[in-house]
Amino acid sequence: MRDLVVSLHRLLRSLHRAAPVGRLQPTQLIVLSLLYENSPARIGELAAKVPCSQPTATAAVAALEHRGLVRREPDPTDGRASSVRLTEQGTGTLSELARDEAEDLAARLAALDADEARAVVALAPVLRRLAEG
Repeated sequence: MRDLVVSLHRLLRSLHRAAPVGRLQPTQLIVLSLLYENSPARIGELAAKVPCSQPTATAAVAALEHRGLVRREPDPTDGRASSVRLTEQGTGTLSELARDEAEDLAARLAALDADEARAVVALAPVLRRLAEG
């Protein structure tokens, strides 16, 4: 099991390095992805889904907001809270990062034999379910 955990971490880190655009921290990338799927969202909701602490989610949102990738706006259901929304620039950055990482992954898959490559691709839905807890 340890080998699987280490291998997944190494793969994700190397894919992240393959995407020179943006150089986002892993939490920031996850926040962007979550907002792409469900925008707008409150910081507490993002923290629960990442998962991370609320201060970590707040810091990630602040960094993304500084770069123009997200924006905060008053929450329509609670005047004390704010919602975070993905900007057009955030969508573009996320698409570019995903494309760069997908190209690198495709090159790595091409180095495997066909059965191995198919097996890795078939794991995508299972890994997503695992990631969602």
